[in-house]
Amino acid sequence: MPQSLHVQVYCPDRTGLVSGLTAALYDLGANLGDTRFAVLGQRAEFSAVVSVPDDTDPAQVRAALTDVPEAREAEVSVTPYDAWVNPEGGPAITHHVYVTGVDRPGLVARLAEVFGDFDANIATMNAQAMPNESGHYIIRFAVAIPSGRAHSCLATVSNTAESLGMSYRVEHLLTSDAR
Repeated sequence: MPQSLHVQVYCPDRTGLVSGLTAALYDLGANLGDTRFAVLGQRAEFSAVVSVPDDTDPAQVRAALTDVPEAREAEVSVTPYDAWVNPEGGPAITHHVYVTGVDRPGLVARLAEVFGDFDANIATMNAQAMPNESGHYIIRFAVAIPSGRAHSCLATVSNTAESLGMSYRVEHLLTSDAR
């Protein structure tokens, strides 16, 4: 029976990093579950929940990831993960929301408050300054908005973004319980 591990890698950003890390995990027989990668300034962060065969020790996974050439100087953590139920166990994401414009303090907090006011679960959030566009910022949310609250929630997000001088775009995702 497979076991679940939480893998975290933090190191300088390099071309080929994701390829090298995922290939090393594949070679160990790991199956990726929820996985995240982000460049944070000059460094990168990779985080994943993986299923590995029972005879695979977390130390083996750590050693394999540490040996990836693109991950040199990496801080690698591999720990047992008991919160992974199954791939369908997380929130049912109903929408992707994009807000772009000039950065300002409190921007993410104001938008996150709107989702909270409508009991929407933020499954992922990415925010970053656009390096080639001075002061330009983009925020991407993947949210699970309760049935019957989506229209009001998204209208409030749109109004909040507009009041902050930001542009807003939403993608509606088809889910089994979408209405």
